[in-house]
Amino acid sequence: MDIMWDPNSSVRARIDDGVAIIGANREGLLTLAENLVVLAREQPGTHVHLDQYNSLEDGSCELIIERLE
Repeated sequence: MDIMWDPNSSVRARIDDGVAIIGANREGLLTLAENLVVLAREQPGTHVHLDQYNSLEDGSCELIIERLE
């Protein structure tokens, strides 16, 4: 699955007291939504790994999004 990001997007992921928090600017939210639509069309078990080295802002925790049934 190819993930495409708007060059102006900013997305952060963090865990705060056991709660996963995703924060993003407008471009980040739109790009994340578009990538979720692509993931939804994939086969069950398909997943994406996002972290500070791959699409997320520095200091972000790793985020794995998986297509279930």
